[in-house]
Amino acid sequence: FFFISSETMIHTLFIVNKAGSLLYNTDFGEQKLKANEALFLGSMFHGLSAIAGQLSPGADSSGVEELETDTFRLRCFKTLTGLQFIVTADPHHTNLDAFLRRVYEVYTDFALKNPFYSLDMPIRSDLFNAGIAGLVQTYS
Repeated sequence: FFFISSETMIHTLFIVNKAGSLLYNTDFGEQKLKANEALFLGSMFHGLSAIAGQLSPGADSSGVEELETDTFRLRCFKTLTGLQFIVTADPHHTNLDAFLRRVYEVYTDFALKNPFYSLDMPIRSDLFNAGIAGLVQTYS
C-alpha cells in the first residue's frame, strides 16, 4: 500500500470472524506482516479476548476492547454477530473507535452487499481496499 507520515498513524487493520479466522488484514506502515504472522496475531487476539471476557468480573464483558502501551494502541470493535475489527495505531491516536465504526460501514457496503462474497470467507475486493485506504488517509 503506502506510507503515511503522521504522528497519529494507523499501522494495521485486522478483521476476525466469530470463530477466530482472519478475514482481512492490511498494513499501512513501513513494516509489513508476513501472511503467517497476520494469521497468528488475528487468531491469538481472538482467543485472548475470549479468555479475558470469561475471566472478567463483569457479567456482560465482550473481552478486550483496548490495549495501550508505550509504543502502540490496539482497539477492537466487536459486532453483535461476533466479527472483530481490530486496529493498531500510534499510542497518541484518539479516534480509533470512530475509525473502526467507519470500517464496519465499508465492510457492510463493499463486502456484505457484494453478491459474490460469502460470509466468513477472506475479503478480496478492490472497492473494499480502496474504501479502507480512504479511511486511513482521513483518520491518520
